[in-house]
Amino acid sequence: MPEFMTLAYAGQPVWLWLAFLSFIAFLLWVDLGLLNNKDEVVSPAKSAMMWAAFSSLAVAFGFYVYFGYQPDPQFYNEPDNLNQEATIQFATGYLLETALAFDNIFVIGMIFTFFAIPPKYQHRVLFWGIIGAIVFRAIFISLGSAVVNEFTWVLYIFAAFLVFTGVKMLIGGSDHEMDLNENPVLKFLKKRIRVTEEITNHNFVVRKPHPVTGKMVLFATPLLLALVMVELVDIVFAVDSVPAIFAVTRDPFIVYTSNIFAILGLRSMYFMLAAAIERFKYLKYGLALVLVLIGLKIIWNFLLYKELHIVPYLEPQVSLILTITFLGGSIIYSLWRTGSEKKVAGA
Repeated sequence: MPEFMTLAYAGQPVWLWLAFLSFIAFLLWVDLGLLNNKDEVVSPAKSAMMWAAFSSLAVAFGFYVYFGYQPDPQFYNEPDNLNQEATIQFATGYLLETALAFDNIFVIGMIFTFFAIPPKYQHRVLFWGIIGAIVFRAIFISLGSAVVNEFTWVLYIFAAFLVFTGVKMLIGGSDHEMDLNENPVLKFLKKRIRVTEEITNHNFVVRKPHPVTGKMVLFATPLLLALVMVELVDIVFAVDSVPAIFAVTRDPFIVYTSNIFAILGLRSMYFMLAAAIERFKYLKYGLALVLVLIGLKIIWNFLLYKELHIVPYLEPQVSLILTITFLGGSIIYSLWRTGSEKKVAGA
């Protein structure tokens, strides 16, 4: 193995990072190159099977973290049972990022509707959207890791932000409205590049005669604009997502892998969730409680325990159990409540 492959980056050898990224690249190749290489509508059943496959891989990766991963002690408060702590943090982060991605799905549906993207081309946009998410999350997490591990007090800012966001969601709910007509990025693109209104195939750019000169030039299609807006939405949602996951764990490898598995899972399940997103209307309250919980946990473990020594250490198992309770309870309540409302409306 070349020497540079054994060098450490963010607490782990370079070869491990490359191995994970290669594995994700292989999954994406299987997705678009083999399973979805034709322009066709992804059925809810196929969408659910894709989600089940990605979720199973996330669970399998959790076993790797427990049995084969070598956590860097500098990212953990307690030196004992590092693999157990890393596994619990991975599971908590995966569940949290999955729940946070639900709003993302709702907004992506709005984008597809706005640009009138045919269902048979939507998977292609989502696929390249995942590529962008992998790159942007890597950038944000690298920056966040450098800041958090150099200046631990930044976690207190994250804690305050998470508690504020959670309380705001409890009081006022979450705002899904997005006025694309007034979006400054979209306005800028339409002014600076040539855009065609027609969608004739799955291409993001097409060659057409220039309306004045008649020369063949490149035009962007609505697919490209939709892709840019999907990437923009992912960046906006990362403002909540990245502080939340760093509040769960400071291990960059666990942060990144839990993020990527959550993104892969939710976007693969988009075609089933998009039509039924309103069935999960009360999920935001469970998520709000989780954000408040994680914010308070930072204050408990870093300030009250580590700095002031006035409380016992709050084990990761506690936050994982409460996260499952809050999210699972809100999902069950949502399905029960919306099902009852549907029956009443039908009657």
